[in-house]
Amino acid sequence: MRVLVIGANGKVGKHIVDKLKSADHDPVAMVRDPDQVPQFEEKGVDTVLGNLEKDFESAFYKIDAVIFAAGSGPDTEADKTILIDQEGAIKSIERAKHFGIQRFVMLSSMLADRPESGPSGMKHYLYAKHRADEHLKQSGLDYTIVRPGGLTNEPGTGRVMLQENMNNFGEIPREDVAETIAHLISLPKAENKSFDLISGSDPIKELLS
Repeated sequence: MRVLVIGANGKVGKHIVDKLKSADHDPVAMVRDPDQVPQFEEKGVDTVLGNLEKDFESAFYKIDAVIFAAGSGPDTEADKTILIDQEGAIKSIERAKHFGIQRFVMLSSMLADRPESGPSGMKHYLYAKHRADEHLKQSGLDYTIVRPGGLTNEPGTGRVMLQENMNNFGEIPREDVAETIAHLISLPKAENKSFDLISGSDPIKELLS
């Protein structure tokens, strides 16, 4: 599939682009800054310029699926978080619908399904993610929502725990999050499902098999 990666220059986004390419998909990296283009072109990855705070409609031409991996980060002030994590995601969902793109994968956050239970300092972030996730669920698109635990920069292990709901919070390398998303995007069993994701013992390549 030709997959638009929104937030491709982010810490998880870069891994997603690499993992999609390794899985024989055709990633298209959406970036804000022309200076971010060469790093992807060197890998043979197509790029499109788009800014979630402005217009990015042209990014959706000739796209088969969308991965939304953009984020302002949990330490950002509420205004910016709402602008990117909530409204940017909602606009992306609506653009996908407009262009007839049916497959949409959302990189969310653990506790976004129950934001009221999150730490007080992260509630604006979790509520923004929650509203975006709920909009996607009601969109009519074939969605998958992935809610990882705490993200680390450790090398991926290729093994995770993926469940629709889990009570235990944990961490996971960004590389393993990216590989999981690249694996789930083409699985019919992952469609119209939401998952919590942390490090575990299950091989990513065998998830939902």
